[in-house]
Amino acid sequence: MEWFNYPGLELWKFLNLAIFTTAAIYVLRKKINEALLARRDAIHQELLAAQTEHEQALARVAEADDLLSRVDEHVGAIHKQATQEAEAERKRLAQAATNEKDKLKQQAQREIESANKLARKELRQFLAMRSVELARESVRKQMRPEDDTFLIKESIGDLRRTTV
Repeated sequence: MEWFNYPGLELWKFLNLAIFTTAAIYVLRKKINEALLARRDAIHQELLAAQTEHEQALARVAEADDLLSRVDEHVGAIHKQATQEAEAERKRLAQAATNEKDKLKQQAQREIESANKLARKELRQFLAMRSVELARESVRKQMRPEDDTFLIKESIGDLRRTTV
C-alpha cells in the first residue's frame, strides 16, 4: 500500500474531489437543469430559424434559376438596344462632325477675307510710305541751294505773320 502514499497521488485528494463534485452537483442540479433546458430551447429556436432561412434560401435559388433561364432573352434585348443606340450615336456624331466642318470652313473663309483686307491695307500703307520717300529723294536731288534759301525765307515770313 505504498502507492497510496506516492507523492502527488494521495488517495485522500481523489476522495476529496469526489465528495466536492457530488456536493456541487447536488446543490447546483436545479440551476444546471434550468441552464440545460434553456440551452435546449435556444438550440430548438436556432434550428427553427435555420429551417426558415433554408426555405428562404431555396426560394431565392428558385428565383435565381428563373432569372438565369430568362437571361438569354435579356442579353438579346440589351444587345439589340445597344446596337440601336450605337447606330444613333454614330449618326449623331457624323452630323456633328459635318456641322463642325462647315463651321470651320466658314471661319477659315472669314479669316482669309480678313487677312486679305489687312494685307491690302498694309500694302497701300507701304506703297504710300515708299512713294513719300521716293518723292523726298527726288526733291532733295533736284533741289538747289537757292531753292533751299528761298524756302527758308518764306517759312520765316509765314511765322512772322502768324505771330503778329
